[in-house]
Amino acid sequence: MSFFSKVFGGKKEPTGPTTSEAIQKLRETEEMLIKKQDFLEGKITQEIVTAKANGTKNKRAAIQALKRKKRYEKQLQQIDGTLSTIEMQREALESANTNTTVLQTMKNAADALKSAHQHMDVDQVHDMMDEIAEQQDVAKEISDAISNPVAFGNDIDEDELEKELEDLEQEALDEELLGVQETPDLPPVPSSTDFDKQSKKTKATSKPVEEDEALKELEAWAS
Repeated sequence: MSFFSKVFGGKKEPTGPTTSEAIQKLRETEEMLIKKQDFLEGKITQEIVTAKANGTKNKRAAIQALKRKKRYEKQLQQIDGTLSTIEMQREALESANTNTTVLQTMKNAADALKSAHQHMDVDQVHDMMDEIAEQQDVAKEISDAISNPVAFGNDIDEDELEKELEDLEQEALDEELLGVQETPDLPPVPSSTDFDKQSKKTKATSKPVEEDEALKELEAWAS
């Protein structure tokens, strides 16, 4: 474009088709060439039938049919090569289109991530984490202070309590030892008077028993 065209706004250069448009056009061309292939294959089959039919009757017509068959085969070969080229070009465009879409998506994701971190700083994050840790320590101290039973018996000396407990245990042990050493109380030894009383009581008790037995023997003899 010349200088005057740039200044005065000359005719704009036409832009090329997009990747999607080029892919679509190549697919349409492929479909057209495939239809052309089918047409030529049909013509080749037809010329073969014509050549066979006129092989013995009309040699000239048979040769003309074979010539047409050769031209159709040449066209078919050219179409095969063209289709291969178009197919490779279409696959390359599809791959490029996929890569472009992937790259654009990755760029959008990177921009979104950058925007999310725009108002964030590493030092600020560290400061915030330090504040969180500090507040957690404060909360722990408060919890410990609340759960600690302040002024509810903490003024008692534990060493003094342990000493008192030892004294009680020693006292109990001493009492137990004294109980083992003492002689248990025995019943009083009976005197001679007590023996005489017991003997008389026994005799008095046994005498009626002897009399009863004598009476029973007399009754037995009398009967």
